Amino acid sequence: MGDAHGTGHGHGHGHGHGVSPEADRRYLTGALALIVGFMAVEVVIGFIAQSLALISDAGHMLTDAIAIVFALVAMRIAQRPPQGGFTYGLKRAEIISAQINGITLLLLSAYFVYEGIGRLITPPSVEGVYVVATGLAGIAVNIAATWMLSRANRSSLNVEGAFQHILNDLYAFVATTIAGLVIWLTGWSRADAIAALVVAALMLKAGWGLVRDSGRVFMEAAPAGMNPAEIGRRTAALDHVVEVHDLHIWEVTSGYAALSAHILVMPGANCHAVRVAAERLVHDEYGIGHTTLQVDHASHELLAIGRADAHCADPHGPTHRRDSPAPIHPKRH
Repeated sequence: MGDAHGTGHGHGHGHGHGVSPEADRRYLTGALALIVGFMAVEVVIGFIAQSLALISDAGHMLTDAIAIVFALVAMRIAQRPPQGGFTYGLKRAEIISAQINGITLLLLSAYFVYEGIGRLITPPSVEGVYVVATGLAGIAVNIAATWMLSRANRSSLNVEGAFQHILNDLYAFVATTIAGLVIWLTGWSRADAIAALVVAALMLKAGWGLVRDSGRVFMEAAPAGMNPAEIGRRTAALDHVVEVHDLHIWEVTSGYAALSAHILVMPGANCHAVRVAAERLVHDEYGIGHTTLQVDHASHELLAIGRADAHCADPHGPTHRRDSPAPIHPKRH
C-alpha cells in the first residue's frame, strides 16, 4: 500500500493549575509538619479527657500524615524517567498511593463505627471543656493544612487522596467541637460517640471515592466522563475515514489519558493527514495528549461491500464506520 501505514505518537501530560511538582511538595510538606505537631498534642489530651471523638480525630490525623508521606514518596517515584520494562515510567505509583489512602479511610471508618456504637451503649465520662478547646485548635490547624493542599495540583488522585484525608479531618474537628459543647453544657456524654460516628461516615464516603477512582485506573477504564463510543464515531466521521476499530482509551495515571486505534481510510487518501486530524480532534476536544494511531488504506472489497459489521470479527472492541446507506465504489487507479 505504499504509505498506507502511519503510526503517530503525541505526548502531553499537563500538570494542571499551573502548579509545579516542587510547589506541590512544599505545600504537602508544610501540611505534614502542622499535622504531626498537633497530632501528638491531641493524643495526650484525648486520653486525659477520655474522648473517643478526640482519639478518633488523632487516629485520622495519623492517617493524614501517612497519606501525605505516601503522596510525597509517590510524587518522587513518578518523576523518574522510563527505564527497563517500565515504558511509562513509574507514574502509576501515585495511583497506588491514592488506593492505599482510600483503603485506610475505609478501615478506620469501620473501627470507629464499632467503637462509637459501643460508647453509645455504655458512654464513659467525658471532659467536655478539653474536647472544645482541642477541637477549636484542631479546626485552625486543619484549615491551614487544607488551604496548603488546596493550592497543590488536585487533578492528581495522589494529591486528592491526601487532601480528602485532611478535609475530612476538618469536618471531624467541627463535629468533635460541637459534641464537646453539648457535653460541657448538658453533660450528655453520648454526644462524643455520635460525633465519632459522623466522622466515620465522612471517612467512609471519602475512602470509597478514592478506592473507586483509583480502581478505574487500575482496571484501565476510560477516564470518568469520557465516552469512547462518541470519540470513535467522531473519528470515523473525519474526511476520508472509512472505519475505526481496536479503539482503546485508558489512564496511565490521573490526568494522563492515552488512546490507541486502527483507522482505515479511502484508497489514495493521505494517511499522514488523517492521522494528524485524528490526533488534533482527540487532543483539542478531549484532552488526550498521548496517542498511538495506526492508519491504513481500506481494501476495495471492504468499500464495495459497505457492510456494517466489524472489520476483523471485532475481537478487541466496537467498530465505528462512517454512515453510508449505499455501497462505496472507489475509483480504480
